[in-house]
Amino acid sequence: MLVRIHFAMFSGLESIKDRLRREEGQALVEYALILALIAVVTIAVLNALGVNVKNILNKVSTQLSSVAG
Repeated sequence: MLVRIHFAMFSGLESIKDRLRREEGQALVEYALILALIAVVTIAVLNALGVNVKNILNKVSTQLSSVAG
């Protein structure tokens, strides 16, 4: 009888451990998907604004060169 109780408790604990592992893995996948989405959006925004930023930096560089030179 005591062995059955011990086995049932052990099985219950293993079930809880498995469930926690699955939830942690699921949360990790969710975080990875969010990070990937942020990366894609950031790359898209930088590509869209890249030409404007390049032009602004070139103007600043030209003005600094004319002031220093």
